[in-house]
Amino acid sequence: MNKYFDIKDKVYDITEKYPETIDIFAANGFEQLANEKMRKLMGKTISLEMALKSKRINIELFTEKLIDAIEQNRESMDKTLVTQNKIENPDIKIDGVLPCPVRVPLLEAFNTWRDENKDESDFKVEYELKSAHLGVDWIRKKIESDNEESLPDLFMSAGFDLFFDKNLMGKFKAKGIFEDITGFDKLNKDFDNDEIDLKDPQKQYSIIGVVPAVFVVNTEELKGRKFPKTWEDLLKPEFENSISLPINDYDLFNAILLNIYKNHGQKGIVNLGKSLLRSMHPAEMVKSHIKKSNSGIPTVTVMPYIFTKMIKPESPLKPIWPEDGAIISPIFLLTKKETKDKTKPFVDFFFSKELGETLVTKGKFPSTNPEVDNNLGGNKKFMWLGWDYVNSQDIGSLLRKCETLFKDII
Repeated sequence: MNKYFDIKDKVYDITEKYPETIDIFAANGFEQLANEKMRKLMGKTISLEMALKSKRINIELFTEKLIDAIEQNRESMDKTLVTQNKIENPDIKIDGVLPCPVRVPLLEAFNTWRDENKDESDFKVEYELKSAHLGVDWIRKKIESDNEESLPDLFMSAGFDLFFDKNLMGKFKAKGIFEDITGFDKLNKDFDNDEIDLKDPQKQYSIIGVVPAVFVVNTEELKGRKFPKTWEDLLKPEFENSISLPINDYDLFNAILLNIYKNHGQKGIVNLGKSLLRSMHPAEMVKSHIKKSNSGIPTVTVMPYIFTKMIKPESPLKPIWPEDGAIISPIFLLTKKETKDKTKPFVDFFFSKELGETLVTKGKFPSTNPEVDNNLGGNKKFMWLGWDYVNSQDIGSLLRKCETLFKDII
């Protein structure tokens, strides 16, 4: 037992006492806990121990992660961790959506860097950096149609719909408002090779890192079926009604939908929908149209790579890095061309080796900085839509089409 909580404590009590743990739960298979109503409904009825056992998560490792988040937050509060700075008539506006597992260390690094460099510039900086589980609707509300002034000077987030939808950032991209000012001729070798190139050929968008999606196979549920080794394997009839997908992780799920559509067309999306097995909490039990297997346990779970690090060696759960590549949700950084002289120091910070190493060590999010060792090991491939495909498609409309096809099946 640690000094903060007991594994017999109810999940709701832990999250109420330590709200900073909500991000950890949400990023590791308990997305519904990010919703207050669902947290009350589920969290009051289940202990931490029961919750982790239900998903076969290593209790010791997960507990350490919660403790780390609590202690980081306490230390950060002592250092006056600032997530936003609202001022009148700012020279620079920065908005960002930070990945849950690395939000606190990124904020700490950002605030420390700001303190160390505040005397080097007379620019007044307004910024708002929120947790990814809160979504990007608050950004959408800020963006006024055809009004460039409504855009922040620098923005960081994952997400295809926000950045490429022609009704959102896509319309400004078409006008050439953004510019990649990172200055790198080559990116990290993991993302700059014969098989993948994350550099925007139009030199508008920058990518600082990626969130990879991999498989976790429950060997007890395979029941004679072969191990799925590729994304195409997940679309086979034998895996119908057997797979858990990260539907609540919109950025990653959108990346999965787009890549499946690109490589397998409408039939691929239909088969992906047929493969879905939903793990239901009480509020969803009334939705009788949602199919479930006899056991209700997924054979394959598609999840962010970081989650696989909590699996016990003796567990029947086996992580699989897809042979055709882990589908990636890129973490984009957009910089307005007209204010690039003011924002250049901030861009250099977000693309620094130090911040890249934070992404890798705290979140298992591979960095594009060429000086960072992503510690992937082996021949790990990534699946990326490619700039030619992104720039030749109406990504917003394509996503809506994929979502409709998928929802019609489930």
